[in-house]
Amino acid sequence: MTMSVPENISGSGGKEEESEEDESEILEESPCGRWQKRREQVSQGNVPGIESAYLAMDTEEGVEVVWNEVQFSDKKVFKSFEERIREMFENLMQVEHTNIVKFHKYWLDMRESRARVIFITEYMSSGSLKQFLKKTKKNHKTMNVKAWKRWCTQILSALSYLHSCDPPIIHGNLTCDTIFIQHNGLIKIGSVWHRLFVNVFAEAIHGNVHQHRDEMRNEHFFAPEYGIAEDDYAIDIFSFGICALEMAVLEIQANGDAAVSKEAVDHAGKSLEDPLMREFIQSCVLTENKSRPTAHDLLFHRVLFEVHSLKLLAAHCFINNQYLLPENCVEEKTKSFDPNGIMAEINHRDRPGVHLKYSHVSPLELDKFLEDVKNGIYPLMNFASHRPHPIPRALSLSQEQMETVKTPTPEPQETETRKVVQIQCNLEANEEGTRSHLSLFLKMDDRLHRQLSCDVLPSDKPKDLASELVHHAFISEEDCEKLACFLEDALCKHWSGTSTSPTAMAVMY
Repeated sequence: MTMSVPENISGSGGKEEESEEDESEILEESPCGRWQKRREQVSQGNVPGIESAYLAMDTEEGVEVVWNEVQFSDKKVFKSFEERIREMFENLMQVEHTNIVKFHKYWLDMRESRARVIFITEYMSSGSLKQFLKKTKKNHKTMNVKAWKRWCTQILSALSYLHSCDPPIIHGNLTCDTIFIQHNGLIKIGSVWHRLFVNVFAEAIHGNVHQHRDEMRNEHFFAPEYGIAEDDYAIDIFSFGICALEMAVLEIQANGDAAVSKEAVDHAGKSLEDPLMREFIQSCVLTENKSRPTAHDLLFHRVLFEVHSLKLLAAHCFINNQYLLPENCVEEKTKSFDPNGIMAEINHRDRPGVHLKYSHVSPLELDKFLEDVKNGIYPLMNFASHRPHPIPRALSLSQEQMETVKTPTPEPQETETRKVVQIQCNLEANEEGTRSHLSLFLKMDDRLHRQLSCDVLPSDKPKDLASELVHHAFISEEDCEKLACFLEDALCKHWSGTSTSPTAMAVMY
């Protein structure tokens, strides 16, 4: 859902103060009393059916949120949709990702003759990416390449999450107007529920149900097959490619009020100096939808490489376990190191090795990096994950609906094609000995590493654990049997022991 900075009302002196008082007036409260709707409206950027959205206050958290209203034209029709509406919104509340605008709460209102759904979403006070790019261009500045990489990574992380839901969630409305940027550089995408409104409730919603594509200025964001073929992940990848291009060039020039032409898009793409960036974007906007890469594939494209995977894993591990560490431990620890001390070394047989000293690391830069990781600027992607992988079962149909609704064409399941060349694991039992924590380290044939961790019970079967890793595209089908045998050996040795000391195993292939 799109949101932007509240529209300013011009005026001066007493009139301006009076206007501000009017806008802060409480018009309505949620049934629980937590959410208070104000008179001040926020722009919604043509989200279907949402004719009015207001600034509201979360009285528990003390923060501003957005109060959205979806009006239904007929109360009887609303009644017929009620069960589906409840299920859809309940599932939307399960969508949880750092780079997706948060959906807080919803309720139904059927008082008197009106029928409406009210839902509360996170308020993005810093505005949309489109607004930011316009300001950057107006100030005669160019886009920072590092910022471009971080933004692309965060958007792809959100899309990869949505596409990995069961069934997949297709955004269908990704433009620079529906992507928001916070003051700390955190990117969030909104309007996740756009396609649901268009596909499910188009006939029942009162008022304007036009798709975002109907605005000519945004037509170039949509794939050629949009609205013709069945929705799949490829339409989001095309839209992302155009967003990435606009982020790189700040603006794709249109001919007056007309839509941005394909020639203008091609010209903007050719203007990019970095060949990797050009190839990355061109792969997203291919005419043939089946030729476009997945969000998962794009996350590992060379052009986005900025932070070494080992450093990223270490930072996330540090942040996730920060409660175990004393305050200011980074600063205190770095003070105790000898600046000339060797932190790490890389030895080569045919040439001199590389020595990394503590003086090569700036404590201030390290603190800033850890803060960015904590705020979601550097998502971990698939380098590490808890088991089971948090694939949300959001927006899935109930058993009753599955019997009455035609099964859609399944989304192609992502698969891992790389081979595992080295496996290491560590098993550590809890104090009671009822379960153990498994840490699994996989080295792939392209030298990328994966570190997975989970709690295991004596009843867990190695074959099931390995099959789950295949299902979530962490290992290839060919490595399933190999990993199952490795886990069976490791778990047998571990459970047969009576000690709670860690069990470690490693094998090379």
